[in-house]
Amino acid sequence: MDASELIERVLAGDRRGLARAISHVEADTTTGRAVLAGLYPRTGRGQTIGITGSAGVGKSTLVGRLARAERELGRTVGIVAVDPSSPFSHGAILGDRIRMQDLTGDPGVFLRSMASRGSLGGLAEAASGVVDVMDAAGYDVVIVETVGAGQDEVEVATATQTTVLVTMPGGGDEVQSMKAGLMEVAQVMVVNKSDLAGADTAVAQLRGLLAIAPARAWRTPILKAVAKEGKGLDELVAAIDDHQAHLRASEHAAVERSEHAQAQIVSLTRAALQREALQAAAHSGVLAGLVEEVAARRQDPRAAAAALLDAVRGSWAGAKD
Repeated sequence: MDASELIERVLAGDRRGLARAISHVEADTTTGRAVLAGLYPRTGRGQTIGITGSAGVGKSTLVGRLARAERELGRTVGIVAVDPSSPFSHGAILGDRIRMQDLTGDPGVFLRSMASRGSLGGLAEAASGVVDVMDAAGYDVVIVETVGAGQDEVEVATATQTTVLVTMPGGGDEVQSMKAGLMEVAQVMVVNKSDLAGADTAVAQLRGLLAIAPARAWRTPILKAVAKEGKGLDELVAAIDDHQAHLRASEHAAVERSEHAQAQIVSLTRAALQREALQAAAHSGVLAGLVEEVAARRQDPRAAAAALLDAVRGSWAGAKD
């Protein structure tokens, strides 16, 4: 199918067409880019939600419960589960698909697992495009669950409108989140596994960190939940709805949309530049030579990085000529 046919099938709600369109977007093909360009004017109607936080805090369980809560309200749900890349095939391990098997039989739910492919923060570069395709396909809610693999998890904020930071008692996640910059980008915070000791302390710590964070028009709520039992999900849905209403109706909505668009453009540009630069360096053999120099301690890494940057700039200048 060409791009125009894929666009028609996505807009018609054809699940096979949607799956094929997403595959093109993930692979960054010419067809995939044409599909995104054609569908983008039809986006912006659904809620897009990013679920982020450290590994082990219960993100997958929370996503499954959140999807069920949204379905009980009659909303259709798309889920983008970003899995760690397999070290052998570089494909998604599909752990989240296994954990959410009961959702896959629901015609109102579309679940797509993606490989992180080493992307910073575990969020695949193509995830924002997949979100746009699901949004254009008419899903009322699109949820992105990230890997939870480091401080650059803030990238999830550029792919979705509402970022939900998930923590748990006693894990030290609050301090880690502050270091990662998630305190600045999270619109909703959830202390999951709040039946464990220390939940109130975790909430108090988050409140203290919010108190010293830069002031924003939106006041970030801090919720408690026990995802495995479904506790706190109604409050989470309500908080997400409130933030979505804030984005659409508040006096600050236009500014926030512009800031989100800028962050998304910068994030995608950074990823593209990094990929092209490393490909050019590897193709020319410069990178391998510098690696050998640094490994033998004949050159320090910073000088090697500067030399690599000069080589990349030279290759780009040569390509323009």
